[in-house]
Amino acid sequence: MALLDSIASWWMRKRMHQIELFMKYPHDVQEEWFKRLIERGKDTQWGKKYDYAAIENYTQFNNQVPLQDYETLKPHIEKTRKGEQNILWPGEVRWFAKSSGTTADKSKFIPVTAESLEECHYNGGRDMLAIHCSNHPDTQLFTGKNLGLSGSYKADHYFDHTSYNGDLSAIMIQNLPLWAEFLMATDLSVALIDEWEEKLEKIARATMNENVTSIAGVPSWLLVLMKRVLEIKKEKYIEDVWPNLEVFFHGGVNFTPYRDQFKQLFNKRPVGFIELYNASEGFFGIQDQTGSDELLLMLDYGIYYEFIPMDQWGKNETVLPLSEVKKDKNYAIVISTNAGLWRYKLGDTIKFTSLNPYRFKITGRTKHFINAFGEELIIDNAENALKVACEKTGTIIREYTAAPAYMNEAGSGRHEWLIEFDQAPENIDYFGEVLDNALKSLNSDYEAKRYKNFILKTPLIHILPQGLFYQWMKQRDKLGAQNKVPRLSNDRQYIDELLKLTHAKLS
Repeated sequence: MALLDSIASWWMRKRMHQIELFMKYPHDVQEEWFKRLIERGKDTQWGKKYDYAAIENYTQFNNQVPLQDYETLKPHIEKTRKGEQNILWPGEVRWFAKSSGTTADKSKFIPVTAESLEECHYNGGRDMLAIHCSNHPDTQLFTGKNLGLSGSYKADHYFDHTSYNGDLSAIMIQNLPLWAEFLMATDLSVALIDEWEEKLEKIARATMNENVTSIAGVPSWLLVLMKRVLEIKKEKYIEDVWPNLEVFFHGGVNFTPYRDQFKQLFNKRPVGFIELYNASEGFFGIQDQTGSDELLLMLDYGIYYEFIPMDQWGKNETVLPLSEVKKDKNYAIVISTNAGLWRYKLGDTIKFTSLNPYRFKITGRTKHFINAFGEELIIDNAENALKVACEKTGTIIREYTAAPAYMNEAGSGRHEWLIEFDQAPENIDYFGEVLDNALKSLNSDYEAKRYKNFILKTPLIHILPQGLFYQWMKQRDKLGAQNKVPRLSNDRQYIDELLKLTHAKLS
């Protein structure tokens, strides 16, 4: 273990120096990666189609290569899955991260190349450790093991070709070097079990007596796992099971609704929270400062970034390189990557909080919002308003979703919220009033539509039975670390399903 600590310390010092360099010279680093990506892609079918060999600068790239989304890249990805190579990226591509996404299809299949795995996804995992250890020189992280929740993968057979698809976490675990497996709290045979509830049970029993010093994953699913561990061990707090736990690396969903639940489970144990911004398409940001929830944009992972101002989304879109973004403006992210995703609309939105270095906050998704009445309510508004409502009413939210209730002959429309509480408010009407006022203070469009109830009436809030969201996700075959409860929707599909299930359970 001492040798491991020594090697890890040397590598982390070296890596922190590299991070400081791209923070100091962000545009130079992005320009270097732009040239490397174009060079790697020029002899692919895609590169030849758009004449990458003639591209010398960003302006040419912007003019020659059209913006893409999953639907436009899907035919090229499907050919690669079936064995054709050198289409979007040079070399053989056999791994595809399966993501639920927000496309017309049930699932997206994102190519994972050897380069994206090593230069992007693994680098992100290493950097989260380096940043934590740099911020906490007295860390004992490597004296114990990391507990993470991964998915599973399966083989797809096409004539004489086999490719593999599954959760990105499973792809990463399957391809880990042997030394990294040593730091895992679970064996591969358990970590990669396909059936989710069986996996949770076996992981809980396999890790409850381990020296776990860090945990990583999607907050909602880790809560389920930790509560099961406490149930088996007949303990109330996680510190009584894993007394040396020091950090939780979390991502996938906004952490705000879950923070109080984790603090309750950790009790007096001073566990640090580090937010990650990673997805099947790449690893994009890490919370690098203690005491701040901003994320550092990671600029040397083989990703070239562009941005579309959200006030132009779906219109005459102007696309900007990193050097032209401004603070406090909502942008949709466009990426070109070492997995062969070219000018790909990621579907996420961010606001930069700093331009030197580039730090940001995630504000939502281009398709997950409510704008049924011109209110333009985004996830960032919802999360912050709920935080205010919880603080003022002493409540803790487990899960939630919201959608519009449309206008009818009776008059105005409204927003309908379905909330599952860990600790419910004494007065749900007061909770709703605080939530409504917080939304008004955060979103001027919402405030205008709420004026005298002309367009929007006060929010309608339903308290759902505990476990209802889990039951709904299970019913939809959406259990697992890659699946998240949809927070905001512009239609009523999800909310109507949940209401129907609630009525069935209560009756």
